[in-house]
Amino acid sequence: MSSSVTTHRPKYVLWLLLTTLFWGGSFVVNKIGFRELPPVLFLFLRFTLATLIMGLVCGRRLGRLDRRTIRKGVLVGLALAAANLTFVLGVSGTSATRAGFLNNLFVLNVPLISYALWRERLERVTLVGVVVASAGLWFMAQGGVEGFNRGDLFSTVCSLFIALHIITVSRLLGDEDIFLLSLVQFATVAVVGGVATALVHPVVATIGPVSWWALLYCALFPTVLCFTLQNRYQRFTTPTQAGLIYTLDPVWSMLGGMLLLGERLTGPELSGCILILAAVAGPLLARLLRERRGVNYYLVLERDAKLSNKSK
Repeated sequence: MSSSVTTHRPKYVLWLLLTTLFWGGSFVVNKIGFRELPPVLFLFLRFTLATLIMGLVCGRRLGRLDRRTIRKGVLVGLALAAANLTFVLGVSGTSATRAGFLNNLFVLNVPLISYALWRERLERVTLVGVVVASAGLWFMAQGGVEGFNRGDLFSTVCSLFIALHIITVSRLLGDEDIFLLSLVQFATVAVVGGVATALVHPVVATIGPVSWWALLYCALFPTVLCFTLQNRYQRFTTPTQAGLIYTLDPVWSMLGGMLLLGERLTGPELSGCILILAAVAGPLLARLLRERRGVNYYLVLERDAKLSNKSK
């Protein structure tokens, strides 16, 4: 990592922290929008708006849109569509707090899926995290009025699709234009949302200004802006550090749910959320400490080599 990147690393971290605030807030804003709009229709309108906004952002780049970019963008977009479809179904059926913590299980699902499909190395600390997360799910089920309900199930499945989207991005995307890829992804989600809406035939009585505000917020901030910030600044930090930053998402969703929606957690629910957060953050912290020990060891070797050369 260059000295300029190291010097400005706090700035990059702050931008990534901002993305967690917008993503966490989207749980609350979605629930507000669902008061007048069915979840699937909200998804369709959100990503249609996001596609239009990203189309304006791309501007002159549109001339460079080729079949290769479209093909990769559609494949990644299908994973994103599955993640967002289960997201809205989950948030609509449970609290913003519970959905936020359950969605964050994607951090554990990434190494589990990678091991299942490609036999990539699975660390013991990740397995410990799975056990702790399972205990958290049990506590959460004990604390809810309806136990582990349909919305909780969709939110848990959503974490699998979020992990799948992350994996497809890392394996399929190379040096393509990030803005054009995001445009194709958003358009793919909009098409899937449109098909789902046509199949469900939701009934809408009225769409008030609050719902339009919710749609604009979700299209602009957690979609267009956050994807752009993530793609621009996450490369200046390690995956482990980025993962730790993203564990703040459910914290913001919990605070927003309490302050704006009046949500309250029972004792078992709170215990479950804490266990899930520990299950996700624990393995990441262990990896971060190991990475820093490795960096410090390398710096010591580099310093000793320089001193040895000077003595000669």
